[in-house]
Amino acid sequence: MMQGFNPDLDLTISRVIKAPRSAIWNAWTDKASFEQWWIPAPALCRVVAMDIRPGGAFETQMSENGGEFGPHLNACFLAVEEGRRIVFTNALTGGWRPAEQPFMTAIVSFNDHAEGTEYLAHVMHKSPDDRKMHDELGFFDGWGTVISQLAKMVESRQ
Repeated sequence: MMQGFNPDLDLTISRVIKAPRSAIWNAWTDKASFEQWWIPAPALCRVVAMDIRPGGAFETQMSENGGEFGPHLNACFLAVEEGRRIVFTNALTGGWRPAEQPFMTAIVSFNDHAEGTEYLAHVMHKSPDDRKMHDELGFFDGWGTVISQLAKMVESRQ
């Protein structure tokens, strides 16, 4: 469920994944599984920290073209409802520490659907300029690609 969607500040993307919520939850919470789908291939993801609880650190790195791993996301989990919802922000880092350059807060929901699970990502920005920048950076292509990678992984395990 999306609450308070503001088209001037928010972006949203959803997809029905033909797998149960538990499979998607496990792909989100198991570091090895998460690294397989979180960043569009062929880039690679490394989980540095994934303390899935409110206030817990959420940090990933990425490697492109076989290069060294560099920063990708340094965030903090705000809310975790097992099997249903994960909320994180890069306005804070682990332990509720303020981040230098806040950009977005994401609410990722997993809802029952007749064909499996509705995966919904609602990404909120602090300004219209940040929303526009995220859109122009390829929000729909990037987030769409990783959701497809997630779907392919969990659906193949069913």
